[in-house]
Amino acid sequence: MNPTRRELLRAAVLAAALPTLPHLASAQQPATVRIRGTITALSDSRVTVKQRNGDTIDVAIAPDVRLTEVYPVTFADVKPGTFVGVGGMPQADGSQRAIAVVLFPEAMRGTGEGHYPFDFLPDSTMTNATVADVASSADGRRLELKYKDGQKTIVVPPDAPVVSLRPADRALLHVGSGVSMTVQEMAGKPVATRINAGRNGFNPPY
Repeated sequence: MNPTRRELLRAAVLAAALPTLPHLASAQQPATVRIRGTITALSDSRVTVKQRNGDTIDVAIAPDVRLTEVYPVTFADVKPGTFVGVGGMPQADGSQRAIAVVLFPEAMRGTGEGHYPFDFLPDSTMTNATVADVASSADGRRLELKYKDGQKTIVVPPDAPVVSLRPADRALLHVGSGVSMTVQEMAGKPVATRINAGRNGFNPPY
C-alpha cells in the first residue's frame, strides 16, 4: 500500500475512534473504521470510493464480504416491539433528533443494542433499541426506545429517512453506487469486510 493510502486509512481510524463498533476497539482486535461515499471504480477484488470529504480510498474486498441492501420503508412500519437503530443529534431537552431510522429485520434484533457515540456527524449518537411507543407531536413523530440499560426519546422529523436491510449479492454494487463500508486493517492493508448499498440510485442515509 502506498503512503497516501496508508495515511488515509490511519487518519480515518483515528478520526472515527471506532464508536460504532465498540467491541472491536480493544488492542487484541484489528483497527476498524466506517467509510462512506460513492463507488468510482470496482473490480472483483477491489473497490475505490470517493468519500464525503472528497478524498478517495481504494481497498481490497474480503472474499467473504457481507453485502447488505439498504432500502426505503415507511414510518408506519415502525411499530411498538420492533427493533430499530436511530442515528441522532442530542437536543436541549434530553431527546435525540433523528438523522435516520433503520428498521432491523427480526433476524438482526439486538444488534449493537444500547446508546453510544456515532461517527456520522460531530456529537451524533446511535441508539439501537426496541420501540416502546410511537406518538405524534408538534415537532415531529416521537419514538420511545428502550434498551438494556436505559431509554431514549427520539424526535423523527418528516424528512428523516426510514430504511431497512436485507442480504444482497455483488450485483448490488456498481460504479456510482452510494455505499457505507466497514473497513478493517489486515496485515497493514485496508479490507472491506461489510458493504451496505442502495439500489437504483438509493443511497444509505449514513
